[in-house]
Order: sequence, then C-alpha cells, then structure tokens
Amino acid sequence: MTATPAAGLRLVLGSTSQYRRSLLERLGLPFTVAASNVDETPLPGESPVDLVHRLARAKADAVAQRHARSLIIGSDQLAVCGREVLGKPGSGERAIAQLKSLSGQRVTFHTAIHLVNSDTRGNEGHVDVTTVHFRSLSDDEIRRYVTKDKPYDCAGGFKAESLGITLLNRIDSQDPTALVGLPLIWLAAALRRHGFSLP
Repeated sequence: MTATPAAGLRLVLGSTSQYRRSLLERLGLPFTVAASNVDETPLPGESPVDLVHRLARAKADAVAQRHARSLIIGSDQLAVCGREVLGKPGSGERAIAQLKSLSGQRVTFHTAIHLVNSDTRGNEGHVDVTTVHFRSLSDDEIRRYVTKDKPYDCAGGFKAESLGITLLNRIDSQDPTALVGLPLIWLAAALRRHGFSLP
C-alpha cells in the first residue's frame, strides 16, 4: 500500500532548469514546475554557502506564495575555484577560457536545496558539497570538448553527466546528483518524511 503525501500535498519544483527537472523525474513522482523569479544578487560579504542556502530558501518561499497545498522544492548552486565564483560561461569562447583557467585545478560546488510547505510554512534545507578535480588539459582537448558538449549554461563550463567527465581526475561527492543540480539522496529522504512513497 502506497503512502499518501501529507495533507494531499502537490509537489512543485521551484526552478525552470532542465537539469533539475530531469533529475526530479527520476523519482517517478508527479510534479509541476514554476519559476521563482528571485533576485540572485549576493549580499555584501555573503559566503558561497550562505548565498546558495539563502537563495534556495528564497526560491521555495517565492513559489510557495503562489501555490496552495503544495510542497515546494527550491535549489541553487555555486561553483568556486579558490576565491573566485564561477558563473555560467554563456558562449563557446567563454567556456573555453573558463576551462583553460580550471586546468589542473580543484573546483568546489555548493548545491543547496530547500523544501517549504506552502500551507504550514514548515521548511527544511540542506547544502551538499562536491569537489571536482580537473586534470591538466591541452587547448585542443578543451576546444574539442566545448564543440561537442556545448556546456554554455553550466557553471565551470562542463557537464559531468556527459562528455565533461573525461576532463576530470576525480570527483569527491556524497551524492553524484548534487553536481548536476539537485541532491536526490537528501531529497528522497525528505520526501519520505512528508509522506511520499519512494521507491
């Protein structure tokens, strides 16, 4: 007998990211998608961990205001190399430049997730940390990779779930799905706490 979600809650992903949507689909639960439209500007002196945690909560809260009887999933991710926060390159040339700077380097991905019950305002959150170790990359390797994988909308300029895995020496992670954008191990446990039946 399958469990009924607490209070008949509907599941809403507060993100229009195709990567997060694809990850959530793996759990086999019905859900809808809603844009959060949250300002993602960092606060003065805000650390990457504090920023992603705040934004994941803010995204969930923003969507919760528009969806009754729902459990909202908010998420955010930042990639950091040393003291530099890595954005999405947006173009092939910028992806190439970004990967050249990351050759032989270590990049830390902070992936935050937050759940908000739109009726009770109850909430819980988590930040997953994944460390990616790039091997030394030649200019030709970088150009070939960017041409094939087109990682323009990915922080760090690579897709670990695709051909980008060939650029790496190692990934240190407790949850491989967090690197793609949504920590499913933590999320599955949280959804079970809310009465969703998984698997």
